Amino acid sequence: MSKKTQHRNLFPHHSGKRSPSCSQAYWSGHASGMAILYLGQQLHAGALKDIVGIPMSVASASEAAKAGIPLEQYQDGSQIDFAFDDADIIEEETLIAVIGRQNLQGEESIIQEKSILNAANKHVFMITEKQYKGTLDGSIPVVVQSLNWMETAEEIDDLFLGDAEVWRRSSIGQAGPLGGDFPLVTREGHNVIDVIFTSPIQSLAEVAESLDKVNGVVDHGIVSKFPCIAVIASDSGLCIINNPPTDAVQVIM
Repeated sequence: MSKKTQHRNLFPHHSGKRSPSCSQAYWSGHASGMAILYLGQQLHAGALKDIVGIPMSVASASEAAKAGIPLEQYQDGSQIDFAFDDADIIEEETLIAVIGRQNLQGEESIIQEKSILNAANKHVFMITEKQYKGTLDGSIPVVVQSLNWMETAEEIDDLFLGDAEVWRRSSIGQAGPLGGDFPLVTREGHNVIDVIFTSPIQSLAEVAESLDKVNGVVDHGIVSKFPCIAVIASDSGLCIINNPPTDAVQVIM
């Protein structure tokens, strides 16, 4: 699981037909290739039935097709049993996660990814031990309306003055704080602002609450959903942590 590949997707969902052996889930993230392969193997072995996957990228759709997993497109109102996703970073104890730090590819969408996670009855984040931190740093992606984006960026800059820099994300490499001549435009027609913290992030929940109040902010990469499970990969094996908290389980592999 510690190997990083460029897959972004989410997991199998309700297809209307349901049997006692049915197990649906959606998948999304950099480590999803292994999970997709495993699901395909379980389907072929007959251990799982009636799985339907919803890929979040062309790469993920390709992997799922190779694994023999039936696919559908996500629609609002889809009933999702289980979702798993690769987070960029997770806050210790709360299991609040950050997604979307990597540049979006093709039809990927932070808004849709969060919608699927929020729609799922259960979900799991998969990370490495380096991504599970008590003291957080780095960037928080914020989806903003493209019209008057600069006013929104200035308000966000004022919120975190002295603690963070605000850059509009470019679609091509690094292009400075304004995003250059080719700023990233999401599939929904919005821009993405990266709030790059130069001081430790004290609380992701507080950052999310502040961003939600800013006019022009459509969404952001902070995901807070309960119950939640984090699967943390290290050289010694896997550690599984739940929120609400229960005893952590370490699996030696």
